Amino acid sequence: MKVVKCPLFFSVLFSAAFLCHGKDVYFSDNTNLVLPDSYSVGWMAAVQDFRTLSLLSIPGTHQSMALYGGPEAECQALSLMDQLRAGIRFLDLRVFEMENTLYVMHGVMYQHSTLREVLDIVKHFLSKFKTEAVLIRVKPHFFEKNKVSEMVQSLIGNDPNVWVTSGMPTMGQVRGKIVFLQKNTFTLGIPLIDTAEKNSDEVTDVKDKDKKIVQQMNRASAACGGDNALLTYTSGTGFGTFWGMFLTPKRVAEQVNPWVNQYLRQFYPNHPRPCFGIVAMDFPGFDLIQTIINLNWW
Repeated sequence: MKVVKCPLFFSVLFSAAFLCHGKDVYFSDNTNLVLPDSYSVGWMAAVQDFRTLSLLSIPGTHQSMALYGGPEAECQALSLMDQLRAGIRFLDLRVFEMENTLYVMHGVMYQHSTLREVLDIVKHFLSKFKTEAVLIRVKPHFFEKNKVSEMVQSLIGNDPNVWVTSGMPTMGQVRGKIVFLQKNTFTLGIPLIDTAEKNSDEVTDVKDKDKKIVQQMNRASAACGGDNALLTYTSGTGFGTFWGMFLTPKRVAEQVNPWVNQYLRQFYPNHPRPCFGIVAMDFPGFDLIQTIINLNWW
């Protein structure tokens, strides 16, 4: 994989307009996860118990289970368990109810998993790494959207290791737990604010996408620490547009991910470093995930 490095001149200018693009370790379509020997999977162990989740910068994936369906549908390369092991702590799930089963979808493409199977994998991960919490957004698709919250509640029952209330918890309250996020017709968990404006995921020019991400990051940073979870999607696609018809989610991520990494690293000298809430990405490389995690330390 070729690495494209930014000139030194650009590295010292932190204006978003001058950040350069390139395919490198911040983007990955490799299906095999290789972790450094010194890497600690349980990064949330270092988060103080008294810190609320709304004060954290949390790496996540957009369309977390979208591994199938061809170039226009695929948004991730790593399996769910490998995403969690790499440091991802937010999952974005689109579900469709049919015959009392919740299927994970991307548009009309079934992603070879039910919501029950996803929750079982996450619970298994949390049983091994009890210092962690995994945030989940469930977005109902197609018909019977209002039925999904009730079905999820039935799935989890009275499991004490699932957070379904609207109050913003501290890290100490949710270690070892799944934390649901509520929005629109899905009513379980912490209220979620999506920083995107309408059609922000449509990409015909990658530089315009950069500007939209900066605006979203600014909104998230300004609202961090409140009663809502903040979510910024860096993902995008040109599918369905004329000028961006060849910009698949993977091609957008190849260019955007290195740029996002450089944009966020400009804040490393800050004390304290700003909070950006949840950053949900397509095809994130291991180093980009770590860049977001490291915003939490100063």
